[in-house]
Amino acid sequence: MHFIRDIYAAKRAARQPVVSFEFFPPKTGEGDRNLLEKHIPALRAARPDFCSVTYGAGGATRDKTLKIVDCIQQRHRLTALAHLTCVSHTRDEVRTLLGKIRATGCRNILALRGDPPGGGEFQATPGGFEFAAQLVEFIRAAGDFSAGVAGFPEGHVACKDGKHADWRHLKEKVDAGADFVLTQLFFDNADYFEFRDFVAGKLGVSVPLVPGVVPILSAPGIIKFTQTCGAKIPPPLRAKLDALGTDDEAAAEFGIEYATRQCEELLRAGVPGLHFYTLNKSRSTLQVLKNLGLA
Repeated sequence: MHFIRDIYAAKRAARQPVVSFEFFPPKTGEGDRNLLEKHIPALRAARPDFCSVTYGAGGATRDKTLKIVDCIQQRHRLTALAHLTCVSHTRDEVRTLLGKIRATGCRNILALRGDPPGGGEFQATPGGFEFAAQLVEFIRAAGDFSAGVAGFPEGHVACKDGKHADWRHLKEKVDAGADFVLTQLFFDNADYFEFRDFVAGKLGVSVPLVPGVVPILSAPGIIKFTQTCGAKIPPPLRAKLDALGTDDEAAAEFGIEYATRQCEELLRAGVPGLHFYTLNKSRSTLQVLKNLGLA
């Protein structure tokens, strides 16, 4: 399997965008079957460059994360990116987890501070890490991983000092050894462009800053999701979602159209890739890629 830093370098040389998908560990057996037997195989047909798998608060989905990573790599022969957080882990526990990730053949990790289980403020675990930059440094010291980190075009919801302070923290993560940045979802491309101009232009960060895009599947679902993660919904988009109400089919069709337009503008602006938050579904993401001529 490839190091993701090498994937971005190769695609940049070829002047092609990197396409990646994100999945989360399902909570039910039916969800497991749908993801592993239906949606990942369907999305594999789009020939993504890599797939990432999230990690529940406090490591709640640790075993499932590794199971899905293993499936992506061994069954589907795709490069996987395993998420790893600082929450509830000592350095020794992280060292053990790195060994388990390595045993799956995975060599790529998204290093996150993470969210505490049950919400509330983050508290560093004694003997663990306080910041994602420390986790990045620890991962890179292991010697055989490519490490990515998260970026927040609107600023992290927990950063009380504003988005510019949050973006400076991102530079600390890159300086610690991060190879690439995957952003939180956003709906206004102006937020990404401002983020990119500040981080790359003013702070001198040169690693890929990859926009995260989510095709809307339902109006109530995306409203709830954005309230949790802190991403804003622009007023015209919110008015459209309110008009769609509970008509999920109409919302999904609109979501495909909106994400297509959003991605077209991002690609024209020369982004290094597109990272799709699939929400463990395949139809909308596949249609967006077809619309873009990338499937």
